[in-house]
Amino acid sequence: MEKLRRLVNDIAYAKNLSKLSPLHLSLLPFLSISSSLYKLALSLRHSLYKHNNFSHFQTHRLPVPVISVGNLTWGGNGKTPMVEFIAFYFSRSGISPLVLSRGYGGGDEVNMLQRHLLGTPTKFGVGANRASVASHLIQKYGYIDIRKSSLYEKQNCYSKVQNSLDSEKIGVVVLDDAMQHWSLWRELDIVMVNGLTLWGNGRLLPLGPLREPLTALRRADVVVIHHADLVSDDVLEDIESMVQGIKKSVPIFFTKMDPTYLFEVGNINAKIPLTVLHEATILCVSAIGSAEPFVKRIQEMGALYVDRIDFSDHHIFDATDIDLIKARLGELERKFGSKPIVVITEKDYDRDPEILKQLYPFKVFALCSALKILPYKGNTEDIFKKFLKDQLKLEFPASD
Repeated sequence: MEKLRRLVNDIAYAKNLSKLSPLHLSLLPFLSISSSLYKLALSLRHSLYKHNNFSHFQTHRLPVPVISVGNLTWGGNGKTPMVEFIAFYFSRSGISPLVLSRGYGGGDEVNMLQRHLLGTPTKFGVGANRASVASHLIQKYGYIDIRKSSLYEKQNCYSKVQNSLDSEKIGVVVLDDAMQHWSLWRELDIVMVNGLTLWGNGRLLPLGPLREPLTALRRADVVVIHHADLVSDDVLEDIESMVQGIKKSVPIFFTKMDPTYLFEVGNINAKIPLTVLHEATILCVSAIGSAEPFVKRIQEMGALYVDRIDFSDHHIFDATDIDLIKARLGELERKFGSKPIVVITEKDYDRDPEILKQLYPFKVFALCSALKILPYKGNTEDIFKKFLKDQLKLEFPASD
């Protein structure tokens, strides 16, 4: 199954399908038919939600503002880091956020968010029926609709939250990976775009990486180009023009992942400086939506040599994978005369921390990074935060 996923991924991001191998080409008829069926099913589902003819396809409104963070392609677009950024912002501003996730890949993304947001009033809900999960948690914790409060009540609310007297009540809902999750009404749709891979071959799943046609960008309230620091200004200009060709007025922001420190598997509380990778032989191991940005950032840290093993997004490592990784590590050790270091992403760590210990005696480090909004064409982090406030019609002071 893992091999098939890799073949499909190769096809999805191929620039020229005619230059693929015979094995890849043999899959094209099946993938083309599947893509046509997917398009039909997508159109039918969208129509059912649009007309609300059946109870199962109705859009539910929550009593608090809802922000959706999603994308048009599978994985690697920075959705979860953006969710974390937004949850931190609201938490620091005195509003308790509820993060809703479907929980793919054994909940690796939720596990990572829970670690990062520990100590904030953020709540978490996991499940395919996010409307039901949200309703249950709002009933459990209560809610505060700041949009309807007077200024005095708002100031009083913030004071209570920051003194942990009323932090249980939910003030905003943030949907992770929810552009195609139409069962919840949202006040704001944020669409993330991977600046390195964009939309692949431009085809719908499974022939291409698109979950919806590019015209779905018309639903976006804001588009965020992720990994913008890894592409040239000319490419950024082209992406901007492409997006504005679909929706001219949509605001566009640019983000990157900023590496901060490492921790060793088995000792998560010890922060290790990035300089430990200088002049080292590195094996990047990842099972994420887009491994290229991760590997590029490691290459920028002054390593002697960087090798890589990529698995499909949310892949759960097993004994066979550990044997494969150990074999590659052995090859690198013989070639360079010293023990190589394994570097993984936090998502890979949170998917199954225990199995990675089986790589002993090789060191395994997880790279920790934070999403940063790049100042580009006047759109800064402060402007983005103001945009959030204005779109949700909230009135609270930023308290970063």
